[in-house]
Amino acid sequence: MDDRGLMLQVDDIHTYYGESYVLQGISLGVPSGTVMAVLGRNGMGKTTLIRSIIGFTKPRAGRIIFEGRDITPLRSHQIVSLGIALVPQGRRIFPSLTVRENLTLGEKPPGANGRGEAWNLDLVLDLFPRLKERLSNTGNKLSGGEQQMLAFARALMTNPRLLLLDEPTEGLAPLLVRALGDILLKLKERKLSILLVEQNLKFALQFSNHVHILNRGRVVHSSSPEALDKNHEVKARFLGV
Repeated sequence: MDDRGLMLQVDDIHTYYGESYVLQGISLGVPSGTVMAVLGRNGMGKTTLIRSIIGFTKPRAGRIIFEGRDITPLRSHQIVSLGIALVPQGRRIFPSLTVRENLTLGEKPPGANGRGEAWNLDLVLDLFPRLKERLSNTGNKLSGGEQQMLAFARALMTNPRLLLLDEPTEGLAPLLVRALGDILLKLKERKLSILLVEQNLKFALQFSNHVHILNRGRVVHSSSPEALDKNHEVKARFLGV
């Protein structure tokens, strides 16, 4: 796709942990209004990619472009302020705060980040009715699935233009995975741009518009989800399925 149609462009980034060379020249893009999935086994660089985009682990080379702006040198809070939200692996909610407090802590006002239609508490609770029943509960009183919903809902309260999802189905029971899929489908219908890092192949193929596979810090396959689903050789070689 023409770069002008990209919400996010990752351009030949090289990211290290100390002397460990993790991302070895990754380039990919997230077209506006689409769901882009990044797949791969554990330890192949998926979470490092997310950390590089959000500014937690800076690339030593390459650029990350968000809506035409080079955000590579920016700090994480500056990147978030531009309209990128992260649902991190492991949830990382505030356990001593109530559900309501978790949700409203990072709330941005209507019209934030240039969006015409903003998320607010009522809209988010309509999307996550289970949280409505738990508003006064502290985060440490929630189940794992409820905590994941809270992390997801909290990200939406910032009214992002781009949502980063790092292994959202990890550790969830099949029923909760289906519920999360229903929410992702609604966000897709709203044309929210999403970068989905996921090990659950079925989930990723069902909800994405395009897929990339990472292997040892490099993009080794890019295609439509339908094409990947039919490519048994690639799935066996890089995903072990």
